[in-house]
Amino acid sequence: MAQRREYEIAFVGLKPGEHEFTYEITDKFFEPFQQQDFTDCQATVKLKLDKKVGFLMLKFDVDGKARVSCDRCGNPLQLQLWDEFNILVKMVDDPEAMNIQEEDPDVHYISRTESHLHLEEWIYEFINLSIPMQKMCKEEEIGGPQCNKEVLEKLQKMRDDAKSDTQSIWKGLEQFKDLQ
Repeated sequence: MAQRREYEIAFVGLKPGEHEFTYEITDKFFEPFQQQDFTDCQATVKLKLDKKVGFLMLKFDVDGKARVSCDRCGNPLQLQLWDEFNILVKMVDDPEAMNIQEEDPDVHYISRTESHLHLEEWIYEFINLSIPMQKMCKEEEIGGPQCNKEVLEKLQKMRDDAKSDTQSIWKGLEQFKDLQ
């Protein structure tokens, strides 16, 4: 995948200290990647880059919203995105070997000769990590106007059927309860 220049920072020309960058992310950002589990992404990624001698401290703040399908009823659901991620970027002579050896996912190595920091994959990863694994409306909203009532009724019927099946499985074993 080709690097997009709008997600690169030429950190060599930056003075030591803190620098802030803001990226507005929409569905267009995700086109070079595989299909996503969400649509209508409107996210703002704020990056605070603290340049030190020999390393960079990156703090990503993800804020925004995205539309997902509810895991319970399948209807569209608007999710609020919010999360913070920190990355320590160290400049070394052999970054490939160091990245392979490094066990901490929050530490990344780049070559001392590198002049640009490529953020595209981190932004992609952090937005995806901001979306919860389980995507459902709040407990008090279940059965509300945004829910698919037909699916909820089928789920309730399946729960009831499973409960009656469980009771029938153990029926008849009561006679062996007191044998010892």
